[in-house]
Amino acid sequence: MIREISPPPVKRRRIHHEAVQAEPVAPAPPAPPPPAFEASSTTCMRVFSWNINGISPFLQQPITNYFSKPKSNASIDDNRTPAPASLRAFLHRHSWPAVLFLQEVKISSQDFKTQDAVRSASNENLSSEESAAAKGPAYKAYFTLPQDPHNARGLRGNGKVYGVCSIIRSDILTRFETKVRTVDRDKEGRVSVVELIGASSKFAIFNIYAVNGTENPYRSSKGAILGTRHDRKLAFHRLLMEECIKLEKEGWHTLLMGDMNVAPDARDGYPTLRMFPHQHALNRADFNARFLGGTANDVEARFDGIDVWRKIHGDQRGYTYYPRGRPWGSSCDRVDYAIVGRKSWDEGYVKDAGILDNEYERGPSDHVPIWIDIYLEPNSK
Repeated sequence: MIREISPPPVKRRRIHHEAVQAEPVAPAPPAPPPPAFEASSTTCMRVFSWNINGISPFLQQPITNYFSKPKSNASIDDNRTPAPASLRAFLHRHSWPAVLFLQEVKISSQDFKTQDAVRSASNENLSSEESAAAKGPAYKAYFTLPQDPHNARGLRGNGKVYGVCSIIRSDILTRFETKVRTVDRDKEGRVSVVELIGASSKFAIFNIYAVNGTENPYRSSKGAILGTRHDRKLAFHRLLMEECIKLEKEGWHTLLMGDMNVAPDARDGYPTLRMFPHQHALNRADFNARFLGGTANDVEARFDGIDVWRKIHGDQRGYTYYPRGRPWGSSCDRVDYAIVGRKSWDEGYVKDAGILDNEYERGPSDHVPIWIDIYLEPNSK
């Protein structure tokens, strides 16, 4: 089976005259690193998300090779040089975030050796000469990997496709009553949910690698064709929305992070937003209606969500998918973002959010990382 692609193809089709869009606006200059963050903060938690397009580059060399001179998050001075492919260096460079979500790790569910290697890479000390404080905290990695033999086989049928990994700092696991789970409806390794229950609030934080719509077939557990990947994408939207609504009714604060595989509107695609084939426009309208207050006649229920980066940064241009093999900024989309429930936003649980849109932070991937700061108690600014 030919494997679907994750982001939109880099070759853009001419937009049909009915699909009128605003004049293209070039990407903004590379974003600065996120503001300094205190890893031991008791009131706020920083969460990163990154579609890494395969874990292999992060594990090919001994992990200690990358740590001789790690760059701080304030000294990235060469936007053209990729960051070292090291999970530990990333965590160190960004002040030991509470959570790092990875998508498209491309690990077989039976490949326990690689899973152990990821755990080691997340916890390797910077060097034997570093102080205990500089070595940083421990992390634990949780995997949600493909279990579907018909829809997630990969190019060689080995299951090394899709997959998400949630890397959580050790003190978060002891401070909160914590549960990391997947969902019954997902057998492709696309959804991991981190549930954190504190003294006065509880969070359900989703690590998402959403379905990309294509004309490829989607099959049942017995291999029968049920429709296309476009059909599966619409079902994925609906099922995710229903769970979010259910969780909020039960008193959870919901945060969705990851690669949504859809750019919300014309501000989120350069030089143009993808509108062809027409089903992609329908998929976008369905996603926006279910999660972001958009309109679609056939959407029967809606989750009242906030696109956090867009809410904070207004009409600013920022992108997360930069295809390799193309000049930086010549074709890009914002398909990775964070969505919170309106109640969480209105009650002051969100502090800030950003995109690390520069070539250095893209590293070996074709996506750049995103981040969000959330308060652990309401109005704790």
